[in-house]
Parts: sequence; structure tokens; C-alpha cells
Amino acid sequence: MSRKINNKTWLLFALSCLATAILALALRTAASASDEVPKLAALMDWKAGTVVADIGAGDGSYAFASVEHVGTTGKVFATEIDAEKLKALTAEVKKRNLQNVTVVESGDAETNLPASCCDAIFLRRVYHHLTKPVEFDASLIRSLKPGGKLAIIDFPPHPEYGKVKGVPKDREDHGIQQKILIDELTQAGFQLEKIVDDWPTMDYCVLFVKK
Repeated sequence: MSRKINNKTWLLFALSCLATAILALALRTAASASDEVPKLAALMDWKAGTVVADIGAGDGSYAFASVEHVGTTGKVFATEIDAEKLKALTAEVKKRNLQNVTVVESGDAETNLPASCCDAIFLRRVYHHLTKPVEFDASLIRSLKPGGKLAIIDFPPHPEYGKVKGVPKDREDHGIQQKILIDELTQAGFQLEKIVDDWPTMDYCVLFVKK
């Protein structure tokens, strides 16, 4: 009897590990910019001449894909806080000869974007890393034009990666609950416009508008 119980326990443990591994793989699997940027462009009504900012642009793939949707009359800001990523981004912009992409060094509490410069701003898997979300949210709203839109793409908390260092205590593991970011951004002065739960991979997208 004891052996049967042990076997059953081992099976349940193995299945649990498998489920965790599958979920972790899904979280790691990044939809390509060619998949997500068109969805963002449609959701946020980008057109020729739109000014967009990619906060936490990383390797720049999403910022560069955004150029195709705003045209030569539009503009894309690509912000980063990491020195090495900033250097690589700047080099890639120069290599591609992108005249309407501007690389900006972000701070932990400031976008460092010009005031009222953007029609649209998006953060992809970045918001849960913010160590000073109240200050940063205030900076986001200052960076948008009246009626400008903000899209937050993120995922629910998951213990696979562990809690992000330095973030507020209400964060659970790696990721962020929709309710927390919605509460924070509405308190900053944004108005919730739409929630998209079927975003690629395990992500969700929350769309706000500057009142």
C-alpha cells in the first residue's frame, strides 16, 4: 500500500514539474516583433506621422518594427536604462540609418522623454521591473500628449524566475497582477480603455489613455 502511495506521489510530483517547465517555456517564448507590433499599431491607432516610444527597448527589435507603421513622417523613441544596451541600440540605429529613431537613456524614476512628445507609449515586459512605479507613472503621463495612449504588455506573477529585486512589496514573484498595475496607473491619472487577455504567449495587454 505504501509503495502505491509513493508511486502516486512521485507521479504527481513529476506531472507538477512538467507543468511548471511548460509554463516557464511559454513565458520564455517571445512572440516576434512582427507578430506583436501590428497588434499594437491597430490597438493604439498608429498611422503615418504618429510619435511612439518603446520604453525598455532592449535590442530595439520592437522599436525598429514600429517605424514601418509610423512612416517617415512619424518618430520612434527607444529608451533603455542599461549602458551596454544603449550603446548597442545607438550603433544599430546608425547602422540602419534610421533618421526617425531616437535613443534615450531612461532613469529608474523618469522616462527622460520630452514633455508631451508622444502619441503612444508601450512597455513590453518592463512594468514589473519598475522599482519606482509611482514616479515613473507620473513621468509616463507627462511624456504623452493629451489623449495619448499607453499600452502595458506584461504577465501574471510566476515563481519560476523569483521576485525582481528592489520592486515594491506588493509584487508577487516575477511578473505583476493586472489589478496592481491598473490601480497604479489610474491613480497616476490614466483612464483604462481596454484589456486584451489573449496576447501572444502568456502575456496580457492593458491599454490606457491620458485624460
